[in-house]
Amino acid sequence: MNSSGGGTSLQVHVVRFGPGQELLGSLQAFVEERRLRAPFIITCVGSVTKATLRLANATATNTNEVIHLSGRFEIVSLVGTLNQDAHVHICLSDGEGKTVGGHVLGDLEVFTTAEVVVGEAVDLQFTREMDEQTGFPELVVQPRKSYS
Repeated sequence: MNSSGGGTSLQVHVVRFGPGQELLGSLQAFVEERRLRAPFIITCVGSVTKATLRLANATATNTNEVIHLSGRFEIVSLVGTLNQDAHVHICLSDGEGKTVGGHVLGDLEVFTTAEVVVGEAVDLQFTREMDEQTGFPELVVQPRKSYS
């Protein structure tokens, strides 16, 4: 188990993306601009017209469980960590209220808006390292290193 061991201060950032912007890439650019070291998504509301998701059946050796969505979808949930190798999951609902979700690979094209509240654990730093047990790069939480 990888744990920070204690509490940390929280800083909150809010950003809104508009029609046509790619949500995951825009969030990663936002994190980079702000130099956030332990960022995560607190909440998000909005809509998309496209999404590329990896489904739950995927493993390190079978990553082909991917779907490409096109249409109008409400963002019901968006969660994850936004460090350099972001790990983000999304749940979308279609015009009939049916939902689909998975690991975001990209191609999240904003339809009308995406209002995102991003938190940062200010005393920590998130990185990812390959985990032999899972076969995926997994979250590593460390105390924040001071930068001179």
